[in-house]
Amino acid sequence: MVQSHRIPPESVYLQKSAAATLQGQLSAALVRLILDRRYPPGTHLPSTRQLSRHLGISRLTVTLVYQELTAGGYVEPRARSGHVVADSVPHRRLRQPEPGQGRCNVDWDDWLRDAPRRRRVIRKPANWQEYRYSFIYGQADPALFDLNAWRECMRQSTSRRDFGNLAADQYGQDDPLLVDFICANTLPRRGIMAQPENVLITVGAQNALYMLAQLLAGPARPAVMEEPGYPDFAEILRHTGCPVHFQPIRAHGLEPSEIPAEARLVMVTPSHNIPTGVTMPLAQRRELLRLAAERDFLIVEDDYEFEMSYLAPPEPALKSLDGDGRVIYVGSFSKSLFPGLRIGYMVGPAPLIAQARELRTIMLRHVPGHLQRVAAHFLAYGHYDAHIVRLRQVFRQRRAALVEAFQDVPHLCIAGAARQGGSSIWVRALNGIDSDALGLRLQRDSVLIEPGAAFFERPPRPCPYFRLGYSSIPEDRIARGVSLIARAALQMESQPDDSGSAQAGSGIGEDGAVSED
Repeated sequence: MVQSHRIPPESVYLQKSAAATLQGQLSAALVRLILDRRYPPGTHLPSTRQLSRHLGISRLTVTLVYQELTAGGYVEPRARSGHVVADSVPHRRLRQPEPGQGRCNVDWDDWLRDAPRRRRVIRKPANWQEYRYSFIYGQADPALFDLNAWRECMRQSTSRRDFGNLAADQYGQDDPLLVDFICANTLPRRGIMAQPENVLITVGAQNALYMLAQLLAGPARPAVMEEPGYPDFAEILRHTGCPVHFQPIRAHGLEPSEIPAEARLVMVTPSHNIPTGVTMPLAQRRELLRLAAERDFLIVEDDYEFEMSYLAPPEPALKSLDGDGRVIYVGSFSKSLFPGLRIGYMVGPAPLIAQARELRTIMLRHVPGHLQRVAAHFLAYGHYDAHIVRLRQVFRQRRAALVEAFQDVPHLCIAGAARQGGSSIWVRALNGIDSDALGLRLQRDSVLIEPGAAFFERPPRPCPYFRLGYSSIPEDRIARGVSLIARAALQMESQPDDSGSAQAGSGIGEDGAVSED
């Protein structure tokens, strides 16, 4: 018979988390305690009264957690004895590690010597939500999301009718309801007509871009991307061994006439450049397509954030003008809904999509079917359109507040902003300071910005550019946040370090485009 032990209430503590409920925190704490301390079966847990008194929480909360752990097989109730550690605790089915089993005798430096190393990384603190003035791009504001509607869509996706299909292995196929909505609603709004065989669901736009690079780029196929541009474009292409020409953007984006004759693949963000927001005019888009047909190269169009066009209607997608099948279109719901969703899509000719589907199958089989169906319900029932209307109204106000705040700071200027709207602006410090140093200094004031060096293959030194996103910062904090940025920039100007002065001719003007100089 196993000797009875007791877990003292004092050994239970909560790890506070804004993302977890009190009940969730306690459940995680008890599971962690049972597994880490390896209490034997029959060990008594503190009574609900003892634990609630020790933690200063409701006894009902403790009772609900004990019921949850009972259902999970971690504890079991004993008549007139409270709860004890169960015989079925999952870790007890695992062998104890032998002494020295954790040693590693592999020379990983040698094995990974030729692995590509990321050079351009947009770094965001994991605790960015704890900063009071977080100008981080691409993060969602939970206050703007209809969580009840999402919960209802989740409930519907687990109905007997839906769940039977979702639980099965789809062998690389996508949710037909989601694909149908994209073909019938999302793409026509960008002037694109497509059939299901032209669409592949991906784990966000990033997954789509990676697969396209694997299929289309290579050492014998030079590529072109914008400078400044999306850092992950460069890193994805680097992994293929593809020669890359980083082409400076001009007043109207990528200039077709400057594309090298040997280019075989061009990656662009024509609706608004990452990060400056420059929009490519219609005539320039047509010229890019004409040149692609003449020289036989392909174009990858990342049409991110087209939904955030609250100041003016968006220009037609490059894909909508493509009569040759040379444009592969990439879109995503991650920016418009929430980045953790990780659902994107690529649109292209059927042979390419079929090959991409094969590649995706050996990578990850398919995007989780349950998540696809929840998103499909959210789109089909009109919740998505209502959400976009709400975002546009709020983002219009936040952008106006941001632009107004910059009117009183002459040593900082808005160097680029999407003409149609968007959710960020591109800023330049006119006093020659480095935005990396500025970003570190601002963290002491609970301010987060995105330094601009990562957006350049060859950044100016010091790099005076940085990006400010306003998707998650409340409007009433924007003016104060900008004033803190301006104050820190002035302090750095009066107390220069060894970074030196800004290089002349870095090329980006106040309109966000690279100048001709």
